[in-house]
Amino acid sequence: MTDRAPQPVDRQLPTEESRDLLALVREIAQREIRPRAAEEEDAGRFPREVFTLLSDAGLLGLPYPGEYGGGEQPYEVYLQVLEELAAARLTVGLGVSVHSLACHGLAGYGTKEQQAAHLPEMLGGGLLGAYCLSEPAAGSDAASLTTKAVRDGDDWVITGTKAWITHGGVADFYTVLARTGVEGPKGITAFLVPGDAAGLTAAVPEKKMGMKGSPTAQLHFDGVRVPDSRRIGEEGQGFSIALAALDAGRLGIAACAIGVAQAALDEALTYALDRKQFGHPIADFQGLRFMLADMATKIEAGRALYLAAARLRDAGKPFSRQAAMAKLFCTDAAMAVTTDAVQILGGYGYTADFPVERLMREAKVLQIVEGTNQIQRMVIARHLAGPETR
Repeated sequence: MTDRAPQPVDRQLPTEESRDLLALVREIAQREIRPRAAEEEDAGRFPREVFTLLSDAGLLGLPYPGEYGGGEQPYEVYLQVLEELAAARLTVGLGVSVHSLACHGLAGYGTKEQQAAHLPEMLGGGLLGAYCLSEPAAGSDAASLTTKAVRDGDDWVITGTKAWITHGGVADFYTVLARTGVEGPKGITAFLVPGDAAGLTAAVPEKKMGMKGSPTAQLHFDGVRVPDSRRIGEEGQGFSIALAALDAGRLGIAACAIGVAQAALDEALTYALDRKQFGHPIADFQGLRFMLADMATKIEAGRALYLAAARLRDAGKPFSRQAAMAKLFCTDAAMAVTTDAVQILGGYGYTADFPVERLMREAKVLQIVEGTNQIQRMVIARHLAGPETR
């Protein structure tokens, strides 16, 4: 193979501290994550020890306040950390994004007492979180969820089933959206549920085409009792909390997508420089050179788009439309780039001896999770033209 190694991404970072942080993340990714990624994904092994390592290194609470153990990093920096982790192994990058999503409700809407009681362990105490919004019959139409939480004295009793839960069955805590009132979005409330709560069980994880090392499972709530002190925000505020979390989470998915795409481009470029046909490296042939150029352009455009949205968020400005655009563009780009990477490697690209087939399978799920790309187009159109009149 060629001795040319992929070059680190030339990142525009705001501080020396953030540059040191990205260097640390790259070191961890190269030493602890990337070497075992293919083997563990093939075996369907969840790398819990990696998340413990990331927690110990302060990487599970980067965008949250330092007073509770967070890293106080702007989203502009946090998302680039996700990109590096996802490039090494999507199970890890997406897992960190999901954990951050699970912390979002308490960090943004919890009381000071709740935050002091729970956030330190959630952000830096080795715990791992999951986010429970979707249900078997409530995916894109999340406001139609039917999992119920009924008040019983100082407690709430939760009954129902959640679906497509990343970290389902292995998480230490779940941010759960349940119906406490009328139908529709105004009757939904958020709760922080311990992973070992009585009556909470996980189904056998789904058998997926990609991300086999990341458990995705249904969760069954059979009269799970949660004290009112674990209710996040006001009664009926849950859906607005969920939407705010998803805006931020979509940026996480966008960053992960660019990480996957960058990894695919690096593999394709390395192969094209090494592989010889007709007496020349295949990178000399114009058809492949144009493919590589298009792949790199999609990645640069996607990175610029998610960072522009992140900077709006960091400035306290509205960013919902830009988050939807970033999620849409970056995940579509990842699908296109990984598909082209398989094509460049030819028959080898279709084998598990090279990682591009795995990257292609992983890219597909990013067009689906945290709002399908069809939903992103609806969100963008509503910002442009207003709500549908039908």
